[in-house]
Amino acid sequence: MIVASRVARRMRLGRTALELDAALLFSPEEWRAAYILAKKRPPKGASRRNTLIRLIAVLGGVLGRGCDGEAGMQTLWPGLRRVRDCAEGMRFADGLPAI
Repeated sequence: MIVASRVARRMRLGRTALELDAALLFSPEEWRAAYILAKKRPPKGASRRNTLIRLIAVLGGVLGRGCDGEAGMQTLWPGLRRVRDCAEGMRFADGLPAI
């Protein structure tokens, strides 16, 4: 229930508050992971929330056609899982000693 409310909150804010920074709801590792998984170069600072929500939706299966509309919770959740797994891997890799 808690996870569903977090996904729903991010979805609603991604639709309504387009110009806010993604750093308000996503950790730096999460928004960098979304860009890396989408095979795009991450920006130096946090991007807009709507841009990040769309990247996560594409990772969840949205095709991005104009007639499809905005992504819902069922497509955001798989993309968000992939982003969080990648972010955890990035945090783990940062903690490993250099070889």
